[in-house]
Amino acid sequence: MANKTTNLRTAWTIAAVVAAMVGASFAAVPLYQEFCKATGYGGVLRTAETESATQGKRIINVHFDTNVSGDLPWSFQPEVDSINLRTGQTATVFFKVKNLSNQETAAIASYNVSEQVSPWFYKISCFCTSEQHLGPGESAELPVVFYLDPELENDAAMKGVEQVTLSYTFYPSKTETKPVADANKKANDTVR
Repeated sequence: MANKTTNLRTAWTIAAVVAAMVGASFAAVPLYQEFCKATGYGGVLRTAETESATQGKRIINVHFDTNVSGDLPWSFQPEVDSINLRTGQTATVFFKVKNLSNQETAAIASYNVSEQVSPWFYKISCFCTSEQHLGPGESAELPVVFYLDPELENDAAMKGVEQVTLSYTFYPSKTETKPVADANKKANDTVR
């Protein structure tokens, strides 16, 4: 009888451990994403509600890289290839996007900067936080508002960095398409 009780207890313990491991695996992705957002780890941009309170002395060239997934019929490019930005200064850059197909499409953008720079790169507003919908042949200008934290000037790893690249890639949305919104109005409302 004692052997049967021990086996039953062992089975329940193993089942509980397996259930805990499955639960942890489901929680790992969202927890890791939140960790990356909070720390800038993994090239994820940090977010800010307002502009930087101070400006630094260094000027860094910010280069913009745009990509579109092969199965998305969009063109996508920055209005300028790069800008020179003083640390702490807020910049607004627009990206042109156009639906090249004859049907409504929806997409969402992923973004990245180098892991070395990401703790210092703050976005205030970005089209990458929401799904974008474009009707047949429709185009839009999508803004990004950001700054480089002047505290990067105190980071020894950033001493030789003169250029950073902000990269975006649009992917088809996995959700059902919705009615076409006025993308240009939405983009302009985001900036103002």
